[in-house]
Amino acid sequence: MRRQPAASAPDAAGLHEAALNYLARYAATEAGLRRVLERRVDRWARRAATTQDAEATEMQAAAARAAVPEIVARLVAAGAVNDAAYAESRARTLARAGRSRRAAAAHLAAKGVDPATARAALPNDDQSELAAALVLARKRRIGPFRLGAAPDAAGRRRELGVLARAGFPQSVARHALDCDRDQAETLANALRC
Repeated sequence: MRRQPAASAPDAAGLHEAALNYLARYAATEAGLRRVLERRVDRWARRAATTQDAEATEMQAAAARAAVPEIVARLVAAGAVNDAAYAESRARTLARAGRSRRAAAAHLAAKGVDPATARAALPNDDQSELAAALVLARKRRIGPFRLGAAPDAAGRRRELGVLARAGFPQSVARHALDCDRDQAETLANALRC
């Protein structure tokens, strides 16, 4: 099998086009888009290193990496990348999936969202935290969604542990497990709106 020669070095126009193609498919933060473009340059550099001079390859890769921040800044200025909108959208999605405020904040931090932006996007009321805990309880069939009889003390601790490992405070976890089924369904379904 013959190796295909590496394509020409990525330039600003090619990276801008790649960024637009990526954003057409996925929502991204500034940091996430920067990582995507830098990985693209790195992949090109690895392929090119096998067919051309290593020093020339590194110079071309360095020039391409230098263009990445300007491309990201241009897309932010155009409104194609908006960390606040991304954080709000992901926070709603994570809450609907049964993720705690703490887990959602960690997820947003991993995606490169500024902590202040993440705090502003996350719901800050106990009712939404309780609703997210109930969504998780429904998924795991614990608490009010349990099938069968109430658990013994060890079973109760296991159920509390499920919610605690998911990042819910103990008071929220206890309240979620003590809700009656109708109230739990109402609160959990309220997140779908």
